[in-house]
Amino acid sequence: MREAHHIIRRPLITEKGTELKNRANHYLFEVARDANKIEIKRAIESLFRVKVLQVRTISVQGKEKRVGRYVGRTPNWKKAVATLKEGDSIEFFEGV
Repeated sequence: MREAHHIIRRPLITEKGTELKNRANHYLFEVARDANKIEIKRAIESLFRVKVLQVRTISVQGKEKRVGRYVGRTPNWKKAVATLKEGDSIEFFEGV
């Protein structure tokens, strides 16, 4: 089993994510592309000491970027939406 900090890459702080946090206790994370929902749930629970009820994942396609005549792509990545138990919160997101 991999380390939790290798599965959870970083929290995503966006307008949509802040609204989801306030309205429905959902938190957004960028996760490893090969991580599954069970690994993500265990990693969040161990890193932040909360109870995760549900994890939904989205595979995000990288965007095409141009610099003059040269075309490149940003890498594909994976997003996870974790639903926490009522009353639980992650302090990292509270300052937002």
